[in-house]
Amino acid sequence: MRPNESYIISAVTPPSSDPFPIRLGSWFFPRRSWIPIPLVAALLLFPAETSSLGWFWAGLALVIVGEWIRLAAVRQIGVISRTRSDRTGPLVETGPFARVRNPLYLGNLALWVGITLSARLPWLAPAVAALLFAEYHAIVRWEEQLLESRIGNEYAAYAARVPRWIPSGSRPGSRVSGSEEGAPFSWRETLFSERGTLLAVAAGYVLLWVKAVA
Repeated sequence: MRPNESYIISAVTPPSSDPFPIRLGSWFFPRRSWIPIPLVAALLLFPAETSSLGWFWAGLALVIVGEWIRLAAVRQIGVISRTRSDRTGPLVETGPFARVRNPLYLGNLALWVGITLSARLPWLAPAVAALLFAEYHAIVRWEEQLLESRIGNEYAAYAARVPRWIPSGSRPGSRVSGSEEGAPFSWRETLFSERGTLLAVAAGYVLLWVKAVA
């Protein structure tokens, strides 16, 4: 979970006394968009396991779900979702953040698994999910340490109420600390902020089409 922009925490590597997953997460975080590139190569180089289009459409449906989750989350936090620094700010508890603390990463998992299925490589999907979950879990551990150190009890109460990964069935009291600055962004602003992911997904499907007809 990355709240909306307000504060800045100095971008330093956590001390070596921190647990290894936290130190690993601090390394992954600014590189999180580039680390999956080998997965792209695998999706393009491995031949499709089946000629059936069933996996393609199942994957596309999962991609749509994943992107909708991301859009709903970005509408709550805005462009801070694209940051490569360790800025944090008012605690966002509205939208999907009221049910789960890391909807953006869940959306990413759905996107990647969906594209893997669309590539008709279902045997690769569990490995993709496991590798990305390991990366995101390490990043989340690091993010949580920063949020606890900056926001303190407010974040601790939120973390105790809202699950890290499995969405809750009930919706906790939704609010955004920080008054009107935390109000949802417009859909125009949301789509502009999310344009990079949308273009990447479109490019991915173009490459899968080129692979299929080559």
